[in-house]
Amino acid sequence: MASEMNSRPLVVKVGGSLFDSADLGPKLRVWLSRLPTSQVVLVPGGGDSADVVRKLDCCHRLGEERAHWLALAALRLNACFLEAILGPARVVDDLDGCQDAWKNGLYGILDALQFALQDEHELGALPHLWSVTSDSIAARLAHVLGARELVLLKSVAIPSDLTWKKASEQGLVDAFFDRAASGLNVGVVNFRDWRP
Repeated sequence: MASEMNSRPLVVKVGGSLFDSADLGPKLRVWLSRLPTSQVVLVPGGGDSADVVRKLDCCHRLGEERAHWLALAALRLNACFLEAILGPARVVDDLDGCQDAWKNGLYGILDALQFALQDEHELGALPHLWSVTSDSIAARLAHVLGARELVLLKSVAIPSDLTWKKASEQGLVDAFFDRAASGLNVGVVNFRDWRP
């Protein structure tokens, strides 16, 4: 049972609010090296890239579904950014891509657009709404992969006694996260304050 548990991947959502940290790449490499597994899939947050899409939606009234697909494309850009600063990583579409990356000693970084396209008609697929952000996408990926844990790297702390519903009301996770993360083991790290 222990070896089965150890073979289950870990999903790590890297908050877009961390992208302006000049030391994000080196700091993330150190943090990842201390994990009990190398089978890690990173999910990039939206950050400024997704905010551009939000502004375009407000200005041009694109509609939630179309804007959400554009925001997923912004997450693809952010995946390429994380790959550039992290080093030993590869952007992946799915579990096969993750396994190939892991075999080559690399971390997987999710292309959320490709993942959403492949997951679109599966049971439990996420709706295309602004209330569904990279938090919920990371939770959905954790379910699909049967991950041992989902870790949210944030710019703020989330008290351990706070329910996900309350956390979403306070803007700490997205409004859909309470449903998306149901049944998952979720940890949170205030990565802005984390020191090696």
